[in-house]
Amino acid sequence: MELLRERLIECGWKDEMKALCRSYVKKKGRNNVTVDDLVHLITPKGRASVPDSVKAELLQRIRSFLMSAAL
Repeated sequence: MELLRERLIECGWKDEMKALCRSYVKKKGRNNVTVDDLVHLITPKGRASVPDSVKAELLQRIRSFLMSAAL
């Protein structure tokens, strides 16, 4: 999880999601937005915008871990 967090910060994903949330709150008004609203807004966009390189690196590390654990 820490590696994922680091990679998402490095590639600007976190800032992109933060900007998306801020824009939505500014548009709707601070008192008219719930956490659930933000989750529904950013979940599909967040998942779709994770760079392929980050996904590939994590998948490789998971595979390596599973292979070493299986021995």
